[in-house]
Amino acid sequence: MDAALSLMWEESYGAMSVDDICRRADVRKGSFYYYFTSKEELAVKALDRMWQDHKKQLDEVFSPSIPPIDRIRARCAAVYEFQSQMKAEHGHVLGCPLCSLGSEICNLHEAIRDKVRSILEIKTQYWEAAIRDGQAAGLIEPGDPVCKARCAMAFFEGMIAQARLHDDVERLSDFADRMCDHLGVRLPVTA
Repeated sequence: MDAALSLMWEESYGAMSVDDICRRADVRKGSFYYYFTSKEELAVKALDRMWQDHKKQLDEVFSPSIPPIDRIRARCAAVYEFQSQMKAEHGHVLGCPLCSLGSEICNLHEAIRDKVRSILEIKTQYWEAAIRDGQAAGLIEPGDPVCKARCAMAFFEGMIAQARLHDDVERLSDFADRMCDHLGVRLPVTA
C-alpha cells in the first residue's frame, strides 16, 4: 500500500500501473492479485490507511484543548513544513494527495471518488469546529460556520494546489496569516 500511495502522490493514479506498484513494493504481480482485485481496490484501501495515520495528526492539531486560532495556524504551519520536507526529498512540491487524486479520477472511478470525498468531508469538520469555537470566543467574524469551513477547505486546498502548480513551496510560507485573513480572524484586544 505504501508503494501505491507514493506512486499516486509522486506521479498520478493514471500514470502508475500494477507493474509499477509491484516493482516499487518489490513483490510479484501474483501477490498483488492475491490481496487486491484491481488497482482501484488497492487505491481505496491505501487511502483508508493513509487517512488513519493522518486523522491522528488532525486530532492532535485540532484538539479542543487548543485555542481555536492556534489550531488553524498550527495546521497551516504544519502543511508548509511538510510540503517543504517533501520538496527537499522529491525535488518538487507534491501537493495534497487527496485533491490531486480526486481531481484526476473524480468521474472515472466512483469508489476512489467516494473515498476521497468522505475523507475531505471529515477534514472539513475539523475546520468547522475550530471556526465555531473561534466565533464563540469572538475571534472569527460571525457567519455560517459550515459555509466558512467549506470555504476554508477550498482556500486550504487551493493554496496547496497553487504551490504544486508553481512548484514553489514558499507560496505557503505565510499560509497561516492568509488563512486568518480569509476567515476574518480578529486580533484579541489587549489592555
